[in-house]
Amino acid sequence: MSDHQPPTPDDAVETYRQIVRTALGKVAPDVDAAALDPDLDLQDEAGLDSMDVLNLVVEVYEATGTEIPERDYPYLSTLGGFADYLAARAGAAAEPPETPA
Repeated sequence: MSDHQPPTPDDAVETYRQIVRTALGKVAPDVDAAALDPDLDLQDEAGLDSMDVLNLVVEVYEATGTEIPERDYPYLSTLGGFADYLAARAGAAAEPPETPA
């Protein structure tokens, strides 16, 4: 019997949170993405302008293949919300992509 457990929804959210942090590091390399509070406004906390947000969406798309329509941007206002949104779009049964190194 294997000790390997299937991924849980919480695992998926954490994986997507790491993907957003990695993408943020590319868009705003001066920001300590690991220190961001997942419940605070991402633009305020990371000092992002609207172009940074667009670039972040592009980076996340490139990492996940998930297209994010502009009407859904309000869901991306926090790191936690962004990760929850991506996990919901992927679906509960889908395995999240590999965590970036």
